Amino acid sequence: MPPMEQNLDVEVGIHDPSTAVVTVRGELDVDTATLLHHHLANQALHGRRHLVVDLSAVGFMDSSGLNVLIRATRGTRATGGDLHLAAPTPPVAKLFDLTGLSLTTAVHPDVETALTATKGAGTPS
Repeated sequence: MPPMEQNLDVEVGIHDPSTAVVTVRGELDVDTATLLHHHLANQALHGRRHLVVDLSAVGFMDSSGLNVLIRATRGTRATGGDLHLAAPTPPVAKLFDLTGLSLTTAVHPDVETALTATKGAGTPS
């Protein structure tokens, strides 16, 4: 069973050697953001430059969660990769729109669309 911290569950699936899908469930806030940060940083340490973050089961996100995503976006771009956000729930999508994150980070309607976009970005085989 995946680790639980507070009311956040994070699962990582490896799509290919340079791409991981990080599925997040629960509330992403000051109490749980560190858990997501550790998972995303771990993928970077393992050479995965393209990250898809599935937010379809995140009911709440505050500025702490937003900060983790911004830092992860910067980190992946620094290595020639990118971070793609997939299927945000309406409250999370609204947060992305209000803060402008949706203008600087790719937001996709679902994981499959996000994975297709990582291939379009020139993911090496």
